[in-house]
Amino acid sequence: MLIAIAQINSTIGDFAGNREKIAAFARRAAGAGAEMVLFPELALCGYPPMDLLDQDRFVELNIRSLRLLQRELPPGIACGTGYVNRNISQNGKALVNAYGIILDGALVFEQIKTLLPTYDVFDEARNFEPASEWPVFEWKGERVGIAICEDVWRETETPGTRYVRDPVRCLMDRGLSLLCVPSASPYYAGKLRVRLRLAERLSRRGGVPLVYINAVGANDSIIFDGRSFIALPSGENAVLQALPAGSGGTGVSGITAKAFEEEIVLWDSAAGKSVVSGDRAAAIGPEDEADPYGVGLSAAELDTLEDALVHGIRDYMIKCGFKRAHLGLSGGIDSALVAYLAVKAAGKNHVACFSMPSRFSSQGSKDDAEALAANLGCRYEVLPIEEVFTAYGKTLEGIFENRPFDIAEENLQARIRGTLLMGFSNKFASMLLTTGNKSELAMGYCTLYGDTNGALGPIGDLFKTEVFALCRRINDREKAAGRKPVILPAIITKPPSAELRPDQKDQDSLPPYEELDEILKAYLFKNYSADEIAADMSPPGSRVSGGPGQIRALAEKVISTVARAEFKRRQAPPVLKVSPRAFGMGRRMPIARYVYEV
Repeated sequence: MLIAIAQINSTIGDFAGNREKIAAFARRAAGAGAEMVLFPELALCGYPPMDLLDQDRFVELNIRSLRLLQRELPPGIACGTGYVNRNISQNGKALVNAYGIILDGALVFEQIKTLLPTYDVFDEARNFEPASEWPVFEWKGERVGIAICEDVWRETETPGTRYVRDPVRCLMDRGLSLLCVPSASPYYAGKLRVRLRLAERLSRRGGVPLVYINAVGANDSIIFDGRSFIALPSGENAVLQALPAGSGGTGVSGITAKAFEEEIVLWDSAAGKSVVSGDRAAAIGPEDEADPYGVGLSAAELDTLEDALVHGIRDYMIKCGFKRAHLGLSGGIDSALVAYLAVKAAGKNHVACFSMPSRFSSQGSKDDAEALAANLGCRYEVLPIEEVFTAYGKTLEGIFENRPFDIAEENLQARIRGTLLMGFSNKFASMLLTTGNKSELAMGYCTLYGDTNGALGPIGDLFKTEVFALCRRINDREKAAGRKPVILPAIITKPPSAELRPDQKDQDSLPPYEELDEILKAYLFKNYSADEIAADMSPPGSRVSGGPGQIRALAEKVISTVARAEFKRRQAPPVLKVSPRAFGMGRRMPIARYVYEV
């Protein structure tokens, strides 16, 4: 059977647009001779719909679109797509996460999702009832089973998650010849290798090919990378044939569909020839691939990370109705990276950068900001804040009781800048991008209603060391192509500073970022306590200096600071998730609490 994988970018709630896209892709697949075309999980309504599922209108429009789709699909091709349906049993939740096969105008098959994740960014058990049956769809000599996304992740080590049911085993017991996995699997750095290995293990164990269909696009914080693939029980790599837009021909795509792009790829389940030998995981890079920038990511993965961030910004702008973006450009590395990503996402003619110097802004920072904007070719404006800052000081002089300059005056500068940037946003319907990184957000090293103002935090899930690494990688790539560095070397090498008081440096308030980031990774990703961090980082070779007692004291300080800063993160804009655990909906913590973790 010639199978088409159609990885598409659905917009949540755009039922007409999603339906038209599904029908158009299905017609292209049929025109190429495909006998089955498969779309991602919840492709008809978009993922994740969250509490829109509480609205009857949303559910009704979703079901109505399914019925219209039945009439709009081409005949003779089985079309699989995901949608929300009502639970017809008398028990449990009112809705199900469903995947149906439409053939010749009829809904001939439906599989309900079994495993409903409630960890990280997922909260599906809140709305959906799980499956209790696992039927098989027979078509063109194949016995097809459907396992929806999480249904194949049962054996992974997800903290706090234990599943009783094993939907893949239930399907295999029914004698499959093909296992299809429609997914809306979010991206994070390194996740493709995890998916490939999981799929290969399941394919080998069941002795059947596994067809993995993943969504593309970005919805709020979540980025879907596509990269759909076929896992073969032999361990060989199925070669997918790309179907170019507007063309009836095909060309070799590789072992995965494209990253972050809509695409149709074809695979013939009966041919048995579209394979190349070799381990699947090795085909995307060896396990011990070089870590040239010291952050645990290869150069290729840093390039993919950059693509993910650009994709996230672009899709957020499109789906939220923005045509332009802007940001404050300080001359520091964080705003430099955000400006670079914004120009790639929206185009230089749709990005504005504002320098807002104060009495504490160094000439070097002002010059670097201007030079960077010139390198990017985007609009650059200077809005000095000294007069406004002085006026604020005079207004507050009485109630400040002549107390010395401190964090109050520092934060006033950040809030003045935030107000100016929001004024431009209101006047021109431009989307303000915040420039804070994950290390700063973790430690609360930011100003509410100041540099936290904005609609989206593009690098809010990048640790500071990762910001440096990505900027270096961008410059190295430019130099390798014979071009000058985009991000000025001076921006990368200067000591980070907020420049809100004389001679200020980040490390006046924070540990060295190399040490801070290692502790944050252990605490945020592994939930380590201060004792566990000290034990883990004490051996020789650790990036955290000092003995166990010193490391424990530093870890205790970091953990308590992270807890106290929760109120700031709750009011910050969403960040683009590119790690296993991002701030926001993937890490829901109370604000008012006792800090027991230390």
